[in-house]
Amino acid sequence: MARNLKYFLISLVLSLPFWWGIKSFSANLDDFFYYRELTVNPKILTARANQLAFEENLKNLKPIRQAQVPSLTLNAKSAISLLVDDQGEGRILFNRTVNEPLPIASLTKLMTALVVLKKYDLAKEIKISKEAVSMEENLGKLNVGEMLSVEYLLYPLLMESSNDAAFALANDYDGMNAEAFVELMNAEAQKLGLKNTHFVNVTGLDPENLAEINYASAYDLTMLAQELLKSPLIRQIFSTAKINLYGPELINSNGFLGRIPGVIGGKTGYTERALGCFLLIFEAPKANQYLINVILGADDRSVEMEKLINWLNEAYKW
Repeated sequence: MARNLKYFLISLVLSLPFWWGIKSFSANLDDFFYYRELTVNPKILTARANQLAFEENLKNLKPIRQAQVPSLTLNAKSAISLLVDDQGEGRILFNRTVNEPLPIASLTKLMTALVVLKKYDLAKEIKISKEAVSMEENLGKLNVGEMLSVEYLLYPLLMESSNDAAFALANDYDGMNAEAFVELMNAEAQKLGLKNTHFVNVTGLDPENLAEINYASAYDLTMLAQELLKSPLIRQIFSTAKINLYGPELINSNGFLGRIPGVIGGKTGYTERALGCFLLIFEAPKANQYLINVILGADDRSVEMEKLINWLNEAYKW
């Protein structure tokens, strides 16, 4: 019995090269017939290449542009859609004059908020001045002499684009004035590498001297938005449709909240010089990714933004 087992094991070891050879020959034969078929039928090669491209895009979580969907035409001076992945890397999915400096109206307040986040004590209370309440706008909802925290003032600033709140933050905070605040805004723009951005006031209102006006490029605004999204507080404010903390109800000017699934938030703006401006942030179909869309210089910012969103859903396979 032992002798038979010994002969069996010896035979098994001696036969292994033979079976490996058979397997290798079979694989090579399969490859031969596959590549011969490629020469006869090139469509197989195209299909295989498309499959590999699809698998690579799927692995890298990148949307695939659908060639049959035509380019988008928008009634806006500038527009961009930037996809940001979970590593913070950006990919432009749509662009139109994205580096052109243009007036940005109340999108200015995005930088106003960033300076407040970085330089102010959010718990500190500010006494609202008469000058703040007299700012040009129909919203505001602030009262002279009222004591409000810096954190709270960020809500009317970003939700309702309150010029009163912007003025109060820049002028009524101890040791601060509008001129110094604007210097901080431009310093932050330089630090972030916003090469086509400059500020002359904290509100975004068209100044009397139109030779000096707040401006930025659509691409710069996507970079600013990415910086702001690092703050949980800003994300909370962006996503808040309505809030009532100190009496008057604040209503977010972003009409896409609750209407379009996945909207994280954004900021609107309008002046006669800038026309309609809109920055909108929403979740991408792939997990841990988001899109930043910016529209500048539009007659109807909401219509153009919706066009861009619909086009992205059709033009890319996610």
